[in-house]
Amino acid sequence: MSSTIQAAPRRRRLLLASSLLIPVLFLDITAAKAQQAAADQLPPIEVSPPVDETRTRAKPISDEGSGSRRAAPNTSSTIGPNVSPTTDAATNRQFNGIVGSSATVITAADIARSPAQTIQEIIAQAPGVQLTTLYGGVNGAGTTVDLRGFGAFASSNTLVLINGRRFNDLDLQGVDLSTIPRDSIERIEITRGNSGAVLYGDNAIGGVINIVTKAGAGGPPVSMRVESGAGSFNQLTNSFSTAVNAGPWSASFYGNGFKSDGYRANNTLDQISGIGDVRYVTPGFTAYFNLSGDDQQLRFPGPRTVDPSIGLNELVTDRRGTNTPFDFGNKQNANATGGFTKSLWNGADLIVDGGYRNKQTQAGFLGAPGSDPFFFSFVNATLQTWSLTPRLNVKNSILGLPSNILTGIDFYDYNYVQDHRNAQGAIPIHSYDLSQQSVGAYWQQTIGILPTTDFSYGGRIQRTSVTARDLLNNDPGCAAEFSCDTQAAPLNTSEVNHALHVGIEHRFNEIFAIFGRAASAFRTPNIDERVGVGPFASPAKDFNLKIQTSNDVEGGFRVKAGMFEMQSSIYNMDLTNEIHFDPVNFVDTNLDPTRRYGSETSASLRASDSVLLRGGFAYTRAIFREGPFAGNDIPLVSRFTASAGVSWNIWQKYLVADATVRYWGTRRMDNDQANTQGLIPADATVDFKLGGEYDRFFWSLSANNVFNALYYDYAIASTFTEGRFSAYPLPGRTFMVKAGATF
Repeated sequence: MSSTIQAAPRRRRLLLASSLLIPVLFLDITAAKAQQAAADQLPPIEVSPPVDETRTRAKPISDEGSGSRRAAPNTSSTIGPNVSPTTDAATNRQFNGIVGSSATVITAADIARSPAQTIQEIIAQAPGVQLTTLYGGVNGAGTTVDLRGFGAFASSNTLVLINGRRFNDLDLQGVDLSTIPRDSIERIEITRGNSGAVLYGDNAIGGVINIVTKAGAGGPPVSMRVESGAGSFNQLTNSFSTAVNAGPWSASFYGNGFKSDGYRANNTLDQISGIGDVRYVTPGFTAYFNLSGDDQQLRFPGPRTVDPSIGLNELVTDRRGTNTPFDFGNKQNANATGGFTKSLWNGADLIVDGGYRNKQTQAGFLGAPGSDPFFFSFVNATLQTWSLTPRLNVKNSILGLPSNILTGIDFYDYNYVQDHRNAQGAIPIHSYDLSQQSVGAYWQQTIGILPTTDFSYGGRIQRTSVTARDLLNNDPGCAAEFSCDTQAAPLNTSEVNHALHVGIEHRFNEIFAIFGRAASAFRTPNIDERVGVGPFASPAKDFNLKIQTSNDVEGGFRVKAGMFEMQSSIYNMDLTNEIHFDPVNFVDTNLDPTRRYGSETSASLRASDSVLLRGGFAYTRAIFREGPFAGNDIPLVSRFTASAGVSWNIWQKYLVADATVRYWGTRRMDNDQANTQGLIPADATVDFKLGGEYDRFFWSLSANNVFNALYYDYAIASTFTEGRFSAYPLPGRTFMVKAGATF
């Protein structure tokens, strides 16, 4: 037995080493060929680093100083298809806002050209990203992005930022990226691992996704863009954007509307969203005010059931049907942020911004026709968030070494009210009132210890205070039904946590660089984890869950050799008190210690002036370290994922084509910690897009899931019946045609 236990770590190290060695061997061949290509075949790169400190904290390092040059990200806001095939690897270095981290940048040009119809699918083309979809995949509504294998709780372990500010709410719904107008995005910065916790606080266990929106400043006096589209399942989409510039003032607006009947029965989506921005920019002072909002009405088709013991397989007999024809979920968001950047002295900027967010949700779980109304569930909730995040950015020289210090304070105040009732208009059985305040202080410094070597370190200390109350009002008939709820004990707690980061990057020459980091992070339980969610919330609730903590290490290399670029890394993450849902007792609990480890590789090759090839591969393991399931896989995490794509300018800007393929391996079903049930099958999808532009007019025709794969990426195994499970099927082949114009 002991030899088997000792062999497991050796096999893991061998597998990780092999996964890193294979890209290196491939690199030796491909880089040599790439260096033979003429450099003038590449399109010119405009070095234009971000200058607005209010939009992101983990800024790319500019081309200042000596040593190997590091090209800054291309921040072009081109929104039509008249762009050369690009990728983050082709037009700029990997995003190194946090030195030592593994990162990817997706530009506006990448988004415009992608055949994927949702932001989540575009992000999933980056290595190590997995998706989970429960609501039919309509426009990506409710689709969860998972960085580094957190399965059902990915939304609580992946931190999403909008312009460098936290966008995660204090409930379990997570960030719905479908509500962000696609044309409003300037770039998406993906930083893997938990080093982002120093700058941004909790939830950054698996990584950070920062969505930077377009501000409209610096353009023509007036510009405008309109686009409409129609597609499968009666999809209709319309978008409108405009920007105005007058001296130091600028204003912009991006709006989007979407309707669809959905792939499944009871799967309609009706959604509108918009982002408006007003900005004042002078050399020493910048101020902004941003308003955004969305209104989403989504029907829940529910699962399809498979039970071999009774010969039931709704995935085959009625894949698009529903057993929950009345379930729904609606939400309304309103968000306002504002702030300014003031130059205090040469190299020092004070950034002060704050915001308010109001989110209201309504959901009904009414089951199948003829169900007992006693077991119906209606949820009505309001979440209000106030925030203030002042910080200081200082670029100076320490003992002759270039230094960048970012330090600040984050204050967030959340108030959440939620009612659970059996019928609309009925007296709530549970009325929850929770509030949470967090105050965090952080410091992160990057030093150029050598012309070719950057070193960074940082830390955060954060106090989180939570109060929670439950007002219980049982239905008078509950005693006869043996289903009277119990009141949760009140909670009044305060806890101090910390996050740490240390990282280094060394460039051997213009071609090859290595990087590494170590970090620790934490995440606090969200409100839904404390009170229970869904139609069968447990009567035995416990507000008091432990704080989840993680420690991880990572190392890898980056290469840029002529027309070839590559990044590869391996990592190991150990977690304690990971928060997970117990489907037997319908409560959230703290798991025994767990572990994530794996490798991630991305590469691109510009084969010619008009053709760009790109691809990525990831090996991801998520296992229990201790307890009764030690060594078992954590559910809903595929070990192997991969993607590949090609961008081809067939005829200048008049006819362009893009194709992508995305593969994911088998994964354990939710609720199968024992690893005894069947697996969610491996599958792959192929997307294709043909488009073009003439003068101010542009068009595109997209086909998604070209080979009509009948797949699902989420299923939950039965607790009581072996072999029985419920799955959430996703669309087969779909089409979308779009056309628009710029003015």
